[in-house]
Amino acid sequence: MSSCGSCSSTSCSSAGGEAPKGKSAKTLMQDELISSTLEKIKYKLFIMSGKGGVGKSSVTVNTAAALAKLGFKVGIMDVDIHGPSVPRLLNITGGGLDSDRGNLLKPRAYSENLSVVSMDSLLKDTDQAVLWRGPMKSSAIRQFISDVNWGELDFLLIDSPPGTGDEHMTVLKTIPDALCVVVTTPQEISLADVRKAINFLQYAKANILGVVENMSGLVCPHCHEEIALFKKGGGHALAEKYGLPFLGEIPLDPATVVAADIGKPVVDLEEDTPAKVAMLKLADSIANAAQNSLEVVSSAHV
Repeated sequence: MSSCGSCSSTSCSSAGGEAPKGKSAKTLMQDELISSTLEKIKYKLFIMSGKGGVGKSSVTVNTAAALAKLGFKVGIMDVDIHGPSVPRLLNITGGGLDSDRGNLLKPRAYSENLSVVSMDSLLKDTDQAVLWRGPMKSSAIRQFISDVNWGELDFLLIDSPPGTGDEHMTVLKTIPDALCVVVTTPQEISLADVRKAINFLQYAKANILGVVENMSGLVCPHCHEEIALFKKGGGHALAEKYGLPFLGEIPLDPATVVAADIGKPVVDLEEDTPAKVAMLKLADSIANAAQNSLEVVSSAHV
């Protein structure tokens, strides 16, 4: 860095310009594989939030399962490299991915219409920590697309870690037509971080499909009255402030905890709990918004 001050070159990558050397043949080939894979997927939904613990994975899994129940072909790509939880929420156990045609890998199947790829599936010990820096994580995410035989999909849902880091930038760069679903909880401590996430998406010129409010009130299992345990309406107000569609709200529900612990989406439970009803409604809302996304994109970059 000390030598950069006396250098007049503007082509060096550290000066913000293009690196003098172009892409390698391997990278170009991977780009082609990624492009070929993405062409077979109608809608790519990027589920994200600037805040941890707001239920991104739960929203991802239940939306995907609900869409699969409607007959859509659905995939989940879990890009939370350090804390993948999608396989546990779907009770997908056992490491490794089977190979398919050539060197391509097969995603793990949850049902006939729903399959998953996650870092968790590649670890021999699922309690093992992944000690990777940015380039390794970006490379893995690209391989989740280029090296996996996703086939023809109606929806690919991408579950992300908290924040606006390497994983998010890699997804948006690799999948520029991704439709972003921003998840928040109603209280200000969450909304403050989610506002930063929306700012990040706007700066990246990403397509924002809309906002989801999770943990929106609690329906008492005894009297069936609603309790605003973590407040209510913060996500709706956030969507209005930024001129974004409000996709729906999911209440706190003890059934969600039970479903997560047994590795079954709440939408697949037999009982019509408040969370199940809300998740099914959310899936309909997201599907309709995605199918009309040309109109949505025009208002996404406020």
